[in-house]
Amino acid sequence: MDYWVVIFLFGAGLAGGGLSAVAGGASFFTFPALILLGLSPLVANATNFVALVPSNMAALPAFRSELRQLGRSILIPVFVGSVGGLTGALILINLGGGFFAIAVPYLMGAATILYAVAPHIRKAISHIHRADGNRNSPGVMFLLFVLSIYGGYFGAGLGQIVMAALILNGYDDFHITNALKNAVISAISIFSVLVYGLSDTVSWSHALIMMAGAIIGGYSGGAVSKHIPQKALRSGVIVFGTFLTIYYFVSGV
Repeated sequence: MDYWVVIFLFGAGLAGGGLSAVAGGASFFTFPALILLGLSPLVANATNFVALVPSNMAALPAFRSELRQLGRSILIPVFVGSVGGLTGALILINLGGGFFAIAVPYLMGAATILYAVAPHIRKAISHIHRADGNRNSPGVMFLLFVLSIYGGYFGAGLGQIVMAALILNGYDDFHITNALKNAVISAISIFSVLVYGLSDTVSWSHALIMMAGAIIGGYSGGAVSKHIPQKALRSGVIVFGTFLTIYYFVSGV
């Protein structure tokens, strides 16, 4: 492998890992980078997924205090994410990725809109959460399960989609929601990676180099995000989501 390819892969992983930890959208950098290097869409998708797994896990230590605040409430969303991720990966291997590749721009646009309006919707139904005292409501957990299937299948922009679902579930502090988002996406990733690895659809030489950059980017992104005002961070997520939507419509990914 040429040295410029190594630098290119590492840089894409670094940028993608940082974005994944802060607001999602890592695949904007990493998936097209792998396609540009000549991998087929299916191999690029599996390789991209494997390469980005450590970025969310690497971000978790930066959210130690937030994860402690979540306590046992984290268990159900993490379990739902792991089962959904496994389901999505199995669907991809058995049916192929054509449908989701076509649907990505629409899913990205819908997720960005949902993320923008989710706090207002949450306030309108806040009395329901107070009445049952349970954040992990069945309806939102089912939504999270469906989104986790998408995450295991393709996953572009998954961070924003999961953030939107968690905000609807009653998490209104950005940093706590971001910590839980990283934990859920890590759960989605674990079983999905096992499926991809066993199916021989991963280019490990590309994945490992990109993974090294993603680990550094993930930890750095998680630490930096805690020092940015929440309003600015939310606005950045919405603007970036809009940009991603336009990009995927134009590129036809």
